[in-house]
Amino acid sequence: MSTAQQVPDILSPEFAADPYPAYRVFRDSAPLLWHEATQSYIVSRYEDVERVFKDKQGQFTTDNYDWQIEPVHGKTILQLSGREHAVRRALVAPAFRGTDLQEKFLPVIERNSRELIDAFRHTGSADLVADYATRFPVNVIADMLGLDKADHARFHRWYTAVIAFLGNLSGDPEVAAAGERTRVEFAEYMLPIIRERRDRPGTDLLSALCAAEVDGVRMSDEDIKAFCSLLLAAGGETTDKAIAGIFANLLRHPDQLAAVREDRGLIPRAFAETLRFTPPVHMIMRQSAQEVELSGGTVPAGVTVTCLIGAANRDDRRYADPDRFDIFRDDLTTTTAFSAAADHLAFALGRHFCVGALLAKAEVEIGVGQLLDAMPDVRVAEGFEPTEQGVFTRGPDRLPVRFTPVSG
Repeated sequence: MSTAQQVPDILSPEFAADPYPAYRVFRDSAPLLWHEATQSYIVSRYEDVERVFKDKQGQFTTDNYDWQIEPVHGKTILQLSGREHAVRRALVAPAFRGTDLQEKFLPVIERNSRELIDAFRHTGSADLVADYATRFPVNVIADMLGLDKADHARFHRWYTAVIAFLGNLSGDPEVAAAGERTRVEFAEYMLPIIRERRDRPGTDLLSALCAAEVDGVRMSDEDIKAFCSLLLAAGGETTDKAIAGIFANLLRHPDQLAAVREDRGLIPRAFAETLRFTPPVHMIMRQSAQEVELSGGTVPAGVTVTCLIGAANRDDRRYADPDRFDIFRDDLTTTTAFSAAADHLAFALGRHFCVGALLAKAEVEIGVGQLLDAMPDVRVAEGFEPTEQGVFTRGPDRLPVRFTPVSG
């Protein structure tokens, strides 16, 4: 097993500026690395991250979430296992697939996207991050839950604090305190609404969660609050960065942008390749339940394992020419890219595969399609070069574009 002296530090400014060269060093020279500052074993090769996520032998758990996410969300479905996890997932999953998604929420997605685009479609310019991507998924989730979209600024502040807490690898006490404050504030906001929805249910997702029952089990107010907190943070941050990432990648590759503009059926391909090439979440942690052999050595039982999704998704042992963005690549399967059978790792895999993957796909297909309709000749503002920010989650922080407004 390698030691930290030989490889770049994931907490360094150089790594934050561009982690991809460091990821190559990890994969080739230090596929299993003990990182003192985060007290975790770093895993970077595709085969190892895939194995940790799929975990067919019960070797890895989400027990680390007790300290990693419970302080900001409360106890969530991510921390459960076995039958308890299966029942909770069965309570929430129907809203994110099939009939409910098609009939109830596609109109919500279409309306929220259109409302945001209406604010800039006649101006010829926009910042796709500030004007659209950071607002769209949060507005959709608030609308789905039947919450007041006028509280958008509060939701955005909360999920930004939560994501900062989750990515607080250096242990900054102010970031930790802000995250924990968010849990209190969100509970004070949410619990009265949940109680009211139990008494007077509507047709929204929150009412459905209040009424859902599987095998005689219903969700408590605290369960629902924690799930809504998770939904706002995970569904907001990741889709936000995915949409910005798709446009940043396509704008750098005009031929592929032209192909997507011409054939909107390619949007899922562009999304899948963005999830591989520039995933919104770059690392997910698990905990070893027993001693496990991985590439480069042995992981002891009971330790944190940091899975570098951003590194694994560019592993040349798995993908041809992995540092090239190519929506037409033949070693990434679009038809399974938004399911637990995905062959990229951006949504994790196995029993903790992202429950909102199909919702994200619907948001991206609708959002990217409507944006291309409104901006048929979209181009990056002159002199601007899109850059990514972040370590735990990562994406463009600004994306100013220009376009000729569509008449009529």
